[in-house]
Amino acid sequence: MIEKFLNDQQDPKAVEKVYTRLVDLLTTGEEIIYIATQKKPLVNILPDCVALTNKRVLFFTPANLGLSIKFIDFVWKDIVDVLIKEEIIGAIFTVKTTNGAEMGVDYLPKVQARKLYQYAQQRKEEEREARRLRDLEEKRAESGSINFAEHANAQSQPAPPSPAPEPAVAAPPVHEVPKQDELTEKLKKLRTLFENGLISQEEYNAKKLELLSDL
Repeated sequence: MIEKFLNDQQDPKAVEKVYTRLVDLLTTGEEIIYIATQKKPLVNILPDCVALTNKRVLFFTPANLGLSIKFIDFVWKDIVDVLIKEEIIGAIFTVKTTNGAEMGVDYLPKVQARKLYQYAQQRKEEEREARRLRDLEEKRAESGSINFAEHANAQSQPAPPSPAPEPAVAAPPVHEVPKQDELTEKLKKLRTLFENGLISQEEYNAKKLELLSDL
């Protein structure tokens, strides 16, 4: 069953472990599109993995010395951007969401990162088209309801007399204090620590999983 996910240098043991867990997580009509596995230099005992389905993106991270595996997922409608960055050794695959969350995996073989990016962009296009069609249907339904209600009211009620015009009064400006998004602030601080080299990619991913698991 996992052979079709081993065509691009994937780690067979990592794919098997993720596939076994992923099958139990699939919802009705959900299908696995691709699985990518991290390939760290020198030691690659417990690689992180990324899985794409037709409904979401899932990031898997081994825990408890490989005895268990954590995961966090993002549905396609919440993903605003997908990025890859190719480096000397491997590539980084990253997704960004509508609420400012960001998740990525480094040291992916470049061929796998490119496949992830290709499939993700295709899925995003499909999601955008589906969203556009849903918006059109909602606008048509809303427009039809308004026209019907206005027509019915016009036939059943006489036209009211025109009221005398009132002098316009400028409303006082309203100053709103934006609410701070605590999770977004924590994610930004965590990203700053990573970019400044104060924490490793593994520590960055682990802490991000911990923060996002509270959503």
